[in-house]
Amino acid sequence: MEAKKVMFAVMMMAMVTAVYPLDTNTVFDPCSDTKVLRWDGFTFGLAFSSKDSFFSDQIQLSPCDSRLSLPGTAAKLAVFRPKIDELTFLTVNTSDFYPAKSGGYMVAFAGRQYAARSMPALVVDESNIITSFTLVLEFQKGRLVNLYWKKFGCKSCAESSRICLDNQESCATPISKCNNNGGSVDCNLSVQLAFSGTDKKLEVLNSWYEIEKLRQYIR
Repeated sequence: MEAKKVMFAVMMMAMVTAVYPLDTNTVFDPCSDTKVLRWDGFTFGLAFSSKDSFFSDQIQLSPCDSRLSLPGTAAKLAVFRPKIDELTFLTVNTSDFYPAKSGGYMVAFAGRQYAARSMPALVVDESNIITSFTLVLEFQKGRLVNLYWKKFGCKSCAESSRICLDNQESCATPISKCNNNGGSVDCNLSVQLAFSGTDKKLEVLNSWYEIEKLRQYIR
């Protein structure tokens, strides 16, 4: 697999470059491999494009893989560097970036040889936008092995005047209500991060279980 520095229309909507005091991870490229300790910084990307563009011959590939046709398309990229095992909320500002123009889906990814990537997540369709996501990063012995979107269903949609979308798994807001379309709703994307598994010294990462506990009180 050939690594590339994500050459498709890079739009750095968020990039944390500061090294934390306890940060031993010197890898800042989301398309490079690394092993981490708890509290290290860790760089990963969110690629926005159409669902089909993340596949080649019906196999989903990492956005770092040169076999994808992302270069030269409307695909966009956001890069983040959260601290391992710290509950983190990321924001993607949609005031000058509209996900529908890039294809309406996003994939989280990191690594080259191991090339961990999430399934494509629906962000926006013709009429509605999903603004709240939870992403779990799973590590084994400090190596990222999986990223997956955790969905909590549509129970809270009616309470917040939203509609149920994405196979009855996510609450969405009508695009007409977004403040960049003259409405009153903030439609920036919010991604809550959590971590599971172990770091390279086999210390257990616990932040995912903290989210699970919190949700017991808000259901």
